[in-house]
Amino acid sequence: MSGIDKKPELLAPAGTVEVFETAVAAGADAVYIGAPFCNARELARHFTMAEVAAMIDHGHRHNVKTFLAMNSLVKEDEIPRVVESLARLEELAPDGLIIQDLGLYWLLKEHFPRLRLHASTLLGAHNVPAVQRLTALGFSRVVLPRELTVREIAAIRAETKVELEVFVHGAMCFSYSGLCLFSSYLGGKSGLRGRCVQPCRRRYTYQAAGRKAGGSGYFFSMNDLQGLELLDDLRRAGVDSLKIEGRMRNGAYVGNVVKGYRLALDHPGDPQARGEALRLLGEAMGRKPTRGYFPGVLPKDALTPHHSGNVGKFLGKARTVRGQVVTVLLKEEVKRGDRLRLHQEDSGDRQAFSLKELRVGKRLVEVARVGEMVLIECPGQPRVGDSLFKVDLAGRRTVGAAAIHPEKFAAKVAGGKPLAGKVRRIVAALAESAPSQPSPGKTGRVRAGGEGRRPPQLPLWVKSEDPQLLRQRFPVVVDKVILVLTPAVMAWFAKIRLPTSTARRLVWALPPLIDQSGVAEYRRMIELLVGQGFQDWQIAHLGQLEFFTGLACRLSGDYRLNVLNSLAGRFWRGQGVSAGQISIETDQANLSGVLAHQGLAATGLTVYGFPPLFTSRYVGAPLEYDRKLVSPRGEGFVLRQAWGYTLALADQPFSLLPRLGELATAGLDYGVIDLSGIKLSDSGVAEVFRQLNDRKVGRAASDFNFSHQLG
Repeated sequence: MSGIDKKPELLAPAGTVEVFETAVAAGADAVYIGAPFCNARELARHFTMAEVAAMIDHGHRHNVKTFLAMNSLVKEDEIPRVVESLARLEELAPDGLIIQDLGLYWLLKEHFPRLRLHASTLLGAHNVPAVQRLTALGFSRVVLPRELTVREIAAIRAETKVELEVFVHGAMCFSYSGLCLFSSYLGGKSGLRGRCVQPCRRRYTYQAAGRKAGGSGYFFSMNDLQGLELLDDLRRAGVDSLKIEGRMRNGAYVGNVVKGYRLALDHPGDPQARGEALRLLGEAMGRKPTRGYFPGVLPKDALTPHHSGNVGKFLGKARTVRGQVVTVLLKEEVKRGDRLRLHQEDSGDRQAFSLKELRVGKRLVEVARVGEMVLIECPGQPRVGDSLFKVDLAGRRTVGAAAIHPEKFAAKVAGGKPLAGKVRRIVAALAESAPSQPSPGKTGRVRAGGEGRRPPQLPLWVKSEDPQLLRQRFPVVVDKVILVLTPAVMAWFAKIRLPTSTARRLVWALPPLIDQSGVAEYRRMIELLVGQGFQDWQIAHLGQLEFFTGLACRLSGDYRLNVLNSLAGRFWRGQGVSAGQISIETDQANLSGVLAHQGLAATGLTVYGFPPLFTSRYVGAPLEYDRKLVSPRGEGFVLRQAWGYTLALADQPFSLLPRLGELATAGLDYGVIDLSGIKLSDSGVAEVFRQLNDRKVGRAASDFNFSHQLG
């Protein structure tokens, strides 16, 4: 284990060249930026290759490393562009490439082995087996999830030697990274592809139940992580790199936060340095601070439901509105030229603007102080009750004359014929090595469950976390039944005798999250069941491969493995996973592209279910379970507890049941009907299969992104 004398690396974010320069000047040991294509902040402006080259050069001249985040999922038709980007980046030799997509990993190992790889937090390495598997794959660093406690980080350090990076400051997601479909399901903007529109920051209202009032609040808008006072604990835990979140933040924010942590790291135990560091963090204009999950799994200060969770200093609420001019009783000083943000409470929309004119009564003023009533002209259509925040100061500059000159590197990144030739050869090699497209209808078996019924055209697997699934009678032939393994299910299973016909088609599934405290128990259960002859298993996380080392099992993959391209399928096939589901986020065009190249031996897709919009470690108040929540836009969902986590299930199911024949013709090998969240004794199960036989959806349903273009 690393000792307290080892000083961790201080890793800063940068979303512009100017902020990169600020981070270096403020004392960062390393800076991470978004790659010009395929990064998890796709809504931000992209860097040019010349800018990337200039930043890498500037960093190296100041003994500062530069890491590139290429950490979003890749669609099938984006692969040629990814190849071109990687070929250019390989020439620039960044100090590390942060990735999530395991298809991208396969491509890098096959064709760009010189690039040093970091495992993104989106890979969700939340226990020792996950970090061990990533280490075995050749990742030089693993970025751990924000949901881990210091004790859990130390346990991972004790069992692994790879570099460990943790977020120590900045925004927190309510969901585990890598398990959030919130933005994608409600609007087609995938957080796993860097396009999250942050629906967790909106106000939600509980639907009234009987006489009980509905109640509303910002129940999923997390406060900002601030781990300054836990630096010694993180050192003792063996953390190698302390990461500041904020590639969308301005230079003033990044500069102040880097200076604060630099001061605290360089002067451990010095109360004066600590006080000055806290002052700098306060000036950064972040959200209310929390120590997050570092102290324990039930953080009491992570949520402030009555507050919108906007970045910046809260100025006040609009008391009156006349056109676009609002009156506000100030809670913070404001100056003409300050950067403000209007948060519209009804819709959750936010609009930033510079304050061009400031009035107190009829007087134009340069500065207005706390307690004064001011008139401010806002963009859009402000309403009474909307909130105003100050997000940056007037005329604040963090660096002097620019020291980074991208134009000097234009010739270096031009590429020319050699680079273009390499890209063409790799793309051609991928096409030649891909299996040919399956013939139409190769899997479209017509199988009836009863006379006169219209049969499904696709082999079906049915899944549930309820063990009563094993006693369920289905009106159609079901190839496999998938039962989620938990200690409670294991205890139930030990008391029953399973018919041979049911045992033959049973697939045991692992949940997507297994805390480190539960790893030993899952190992025991898996070995016991394999010893009883159960060989079919479904995994939901890369690290779960570690449970099956040395065991003779047939492995399939859940949709949470986030396979969005055929290269990811090739990766999983190489890891011994023959059958696997395509990402539930896929659109129809992307699915066709993946099936045309068949990375997996057998390709499946969830065709019905209530996929969790998010999966959170946060459990308990102020959350209320089994009550419907409604967004400002009328979208509804219900909070449930499962496996010890909070899940949000949409109030309408995802369904591709009317398209089974079409999916079979396209070359899909099987479809998964996920009954999780449905009581198997309910009439809801019968309704699902009526839809399947009738080829139409009987209740309001969503096809997710299938008929649209995944963003």
